Amino acid sequence: MPERPDFQEKQYAFAAHLRDPENVAAPEGIEDRRLAIYRRLFFNNLNNLLGTMFPVLRKIHSDARWHRMIRRFMQQHKAETPYFLQLPEEFLGFLEKEFEPEPDDYPFLLELAHYEYAELAVSVSTEENDLGGVDPDGDLLAEIPVMSALAWAYAYQYPVHRISPDFLPEEPAEQPVYLAIYRRSDDKVRFLELNAVTAGLLNMVENNPDDKSGEALLRELAEKIHYSDVDALIAHGATALAEMRQLEILTGTRSTQRRN
Repeated sequence: MPERPDFQEKQYAFAAHLRDPENVAAPEGIEDRRLAIYRRLFFNNLNNLLGTMFPVLRKIHSDARWHRMIRRFMQQHKAETPYFLQLPEEFLGFLEKEFEPEPDDYPFLLELAHYEYAELAVSVSTEENDLGGVDPDGDLLAEIPVMSALAWAYAYQYPVHRISPDFLPEEPAEQPVYLAIYRRSDDKVRFLELNAVTAGLLNMVENNPDDKSGEALLRELAEKIHYSDVDALIAHGATALAEMRQLEILTGTRSTQRRN
């Protein structure tokens, strides 16, 4: 590998010092008073940006613990993008792959970070719904339910949507916590807590390569979960699908009539 030009060597040395000033010596020939300004700016910008992007994660940590986390992010993580809106993804990647939890770190730290990242990501997503052939008022049982491209469903071990300085669970929930995070047409981001059955139904709506109708999906779901009263499940499922359409988790239906 060819040697870097001298000015690049100085840039790398300068950046390495800003990331880890306690362990990496400052470049020669730069007044420490001036370097201190850059050190503060660099750290405070990341500190404030990530605190805004992960507000609950920030609130439940002391200043010292949060600052230590930011410093470790600066020291250890090699970002793949300079884009402002992708910074949360970089921070989540650091927590998933490089961060080594301390014994007294919250057990739900990674899940909470993922949930807050998902909320932000769906709020700025450039995905658009293809509404061609979609009937917003279609029959959700007779036709094919269509999931919004701006609705994402996840399962968590902890009730991440309820975590706050006043609620810090120490153990996972008894059952998985299913959440649909979605953006409405007014650009407001909301979530819907699902039970295991509605979560399974939404997953089938999202992954429906054979274009099955809502009723067909519910019958298949009843068979999968060994639900004996199929008609009752279809009735409950129809109500759940209607609620999800009202919330804009579903955009409507497509006809089951295949086009040649």
